[in-house]
Amino acid sequence: MTDLHSPASRRRVGTARRATGAATRSPAAVPGGLTAAHRRARDLLARGRSVVVVGHVHPDADALGSALALGMALRARGVRVQVAFAEPATVPESLRELPGLELVVPVTAVDHRPELLVTVDVGSAERLGSLRTLLDTARQSLVIDHHASNTRFGDHHLVDPAAEATVVLIARLIDDLDVPLDAAIAANLYAGLATDTVAFRYAEARTHQLAARLVAAGARPAEVLRPILDTHPFGWLDMLSRVLGNAVLDPGVGHGVGLVYATIDQVTSAGLRQEELDSVIDLLRTAAEAQVAAVLKQTGPQTWQVSLRAREVRGNGVDVAAVAGALGGGGHVRAAGFTHTGSPGRAVELIVAELDRTTASG
Repeated sequence: MTDLHSPASRRRVGTARRATGAATRSPAAVPGGLTAAHRRARDLLARGRSVVVVGHVHPDADALGSALALGMALRARGVRVQVAFAEPATVPESLRELPGLELVVPVTAVDHRPELLVTVDVGSAERLGSLRTLLDTARQSLVIDHHASNTRFGDHHLVDPAAEATVVLIARLIDDLDVPLDAAIAANLYAGLATDTVAFRYAEARTHQLAARLVAAGARPAEVLRPILDTHPFGWLDMLSRVLGNAVLDPGVGHGVGLVYATIDQVTSAGLRQEELDSVIDLLRTAAEAQVAAVLKQTGPQTWQVSLRAREVRGNGVDVAAVAGALGGGGHVRAAGFTHTGSPGRAVELIVAELDRTTASG
């Protein structure tokens, strides 16, 4: 479902107001024809002469891949483009082989009065970090996202939870702008598509068709994904042994849904990248006795970043976006998260309570 809110109806005051491959045309990257939201997004991008594209803090492959692909497409049209994110200060190491990184500028160099601010894969204004101020200084803003929990901040919205990744929406827009796909744009789109679908495990037929088109345009899957998914420092193995060795399984949570969880404190994570910490959840979620997995990563003395994952069982599964939303976060039905202030034990108690509550009718 897509959504479009005009500036006239949504504008508010102050910070609180915006709480080398061959080129071919393809079937639609998302189902159906152009919606009003798609047309508005296309028109805004087609008219923009100065555009800043921003991903969420600690960008993943979908956020940065979307930003770079769109940035390169706009640059090909003669647009002045910057790509940025508030944190960390440099591009995450696992994403440093993506093409187009010359578009990325540090926070201090961002144009704070662009004609158009575009946010990609950002579910809420808070996820922009210090670059949230751009919502007040840019002439117009466009939010492109696939999170069902998107808060519709900013002026214009292209939000489609049916899209498996934000790059799916970006691919459609690039087509709509009549920019040919080349190998560099395709590589960025492929990175986001493969990672957000968990290597295409959660992908519709049309998404596999888009992937085939990206490969035909020059994306090389092994080269794109090796630094993102298959390269870790040796210290990662030691961290895994300690964290997974202390994982806890509670099969009775959620009226038999089951929960498996682990914590990563700052001592254990010292010297490791965010990428290494984020990988733990995908191993933990393989526990057959639990449909829900949680990893609590310490980011401050009393602050924890909590990742939630749910497995489908015979076509059914827990909506962890609802669980995260009740605890101040958000995300997708099968992948979500929230930030907890307090003890990790209390965070687990809150997760258990929400799982018990949301599964009570089942």
